[in-house]
Amino acid sequence: MMQEDTGLSLADGGRLAAANYVGYLIGALWAMVQPARTDHAVRASLAITAAATVAMAFANDMLAYLALRALAGVSSAWVLIHVSSWCAARLAVLGRPALNGVVFAGVGAGIVFAGALCIALMTLGAGSRMAWLLLGVAGFLVTATVWPVVKDVGSATKVPFTRYRWTPDALRLVACYAAFGIGYIIPATFVPVMAKAVIQNPAIFGWAWPVFGAAAVASTLMAGAFARRLNGRRLWMASTCVMALGVASALFVQGLTGIIGCALLVGGTFVVATLAGVQVAREVAGGGAYVLVAAMTASFAASQVAGPLIVSFLAERSLGFDAALWSALIALLASAGALMLPLRQTTTEKSGRCNN
Repeated sequence: MMQEDTGLSLADGGRLAAANYVGYLIGALWAMVQPARTDHAVRASLAITAAATVAMAFANDMLAYLALRALAGVSSAWVLIHVSSWCAARLAVLGRPALNGVVFAGVGAGIVFAGALCIALMTLGAGSRMAWLLLGVAGFLVTATVWPVVKDVGSATKVPFTRYRWTPDALRLVACYAAFGIGYIIPATFVPVMAKAVIQNPAIFGWAWPVFGAAAVASTLMAGAFARRLNGRRLWMASTCVMALGVASALFVQGLTGIIGCALLVGGTFVVATLAGVQVAREVAGGGAYVLVAAMTASFAASQVAGPLIVSFLAERSLGFDAALWSALIALLASAGALMLPLRQTTTEKSGRCNN
């Protein structure tokens, strides 16, 4: 929509996405080491995210766009980290830990809502400013709904990074998670752009994004069943291979069919891969899992920054979007190959080392 009514280029769109992910990286690192009351952190972060979204409707230059997307990235990282930890604690008390994955279905549900709203607005001839405004208002309504629900469950604690002993297995997981991030973020960020390049009718191409989100919701709700059939490493490897197939679909299948295939296969695996990665980190790191998960999260956030910048770099040199998709495909195949190697560390061994 911003391409249509503000003249935003593909390269500029990549920079806006990168700014958002830079903010997310900063927010993730900050939240790891900054003690905060859970209820205060969740409420303030949700409100800031909504406010930054509304402000996009009134911004008039690229610098303001970049600053607002970065701010929303910082606050959204705080939301994810504190909400997921709060839900994990509450579900443990209720004896329902299997529902932890449902929390992440909110990501896909938000994508479906945002995509459907933009389709409706484009069909009515409304511009991007109206979209930003309505999405921000929706954010405030969600904040008001969540506000009385989230209760304090204690303060966050600082991560004891200096006590963690890194192993080749742990470093390999961090690298695989970064490669997964590159492979995911390039198609995920630019699915609507790819669809628009194939067909101009917003009532048709606009569905690429909601399809992506719906696949994410469905796969998240089924993640528990997948986890019971495969161990964490194999589930992560399988998800990475399916995601690579989705990227290949956009490269080799012509027209909207290839784009929808990409949306389904990438959207349907990225949350499963995320949950599997966390499971593997717990198996490898034992008592030090929080540190390894934090490092993997930071590497994923860094790769989210790199992905759109790769697109911008290639677009400015007239290499086309296919070159960026090839980069994503190579990263995913490399990650799947690395995950084929067995992990030598076990939870017991690693826990003992951490305790020592």
